[in-house]
Amino acid sequence: MKKIAIQGIQGSNHHIVAKNYYHENIVLNECLSFDVLTDSLITQKSDEAIMAIENTIAGSIIPNYALIDKHNLHITGEYYLPIHHHLMALPNQKINDIKEVCSHPMALLQCKEFFKQYPFIKLVEDVDTSAVAKTIAEQKIKGIAAIAPKIAADIFELEVIEDEIQTIKNNETRFVILQTQKPQNNTAHINKASLRFELDHKRGSLAAILNVMSDCKLNLTKIQSLPIIETPWKYAFFVDVTFDTYEDYAKAKSIIQIMANNFKILGEYKNGRL
Repeated sequence: MKKIAIQGIQGSNHHIVAKNYYHENIVLNECLSFDVLTDSLITQKSDEAIMAIENTIAGSIIPNYALIDKHNLHITGEYYLPIHHHLMALPNQKINDIKEVCSHPMALLQCKEFFKQYPFIKLVEDVDTSAVAKTIAEQKIKGIAAIAPKIAADIFELEVIEDEIQTIKNNETRFVILQTQKPQNNTAHINKASLRFELDHKRGSLAAILNVMSDCKLNLTKIQSLPIIETPWKYAFFVDVTFDTYEDYAKAKSIIQIMANNFKILGEYKNGRL
């Protein structure tokens, strides 16, 4: 069975993605941080890893781009998960019994409008949504609730006090599938790529790259800049592109490789939106 590293524990959104993406028996390596998840791959404790990379409300998870780049990880696939946040606690409690809610900072951010109705509830950041649910269940803690996916309530036998408390109901997180070795993907099934490159400080240098993508019929779905730590005020660009034919992409790739500096292919894979 494949060993899959996830950020968090059973009942987390990463766990849901693992179940939905692999459709087979897998062994989960639970990691309480993305650094630990990355180390799990590098040290071969895991065959593949699932990493959240961006959210429709909170935007890009910048440190994760840096981890993928720094450790030369390969993106082999992606999965878009609708996010549903539920407030859960030990059974037989109502929301007025809750004095404190603990969850991952991203979950708290995505539910902040809901908690404006309950100013008496203290919001506390924690490392993982489901880890809080597990602690509440194991230690039988009353008066404290967790924000987590509904699967966590089922696993840890908690009661959902409030359903769907996220501010924006149409909320999705994009996850990428990672491994250390470059996969031998069939080009017939590849219609998306993640690229990384640097540009000289010249007028129109980025525009020239974007024109190449347009001329080669690539659709730019994401662009993100990150500072290059060793060189102040210089940035690396991370882009995602989709395409109808691999030949169009291959042509663009060969041109960009000449025009840009330190060009790197982070992954070529199937578009998870199709």
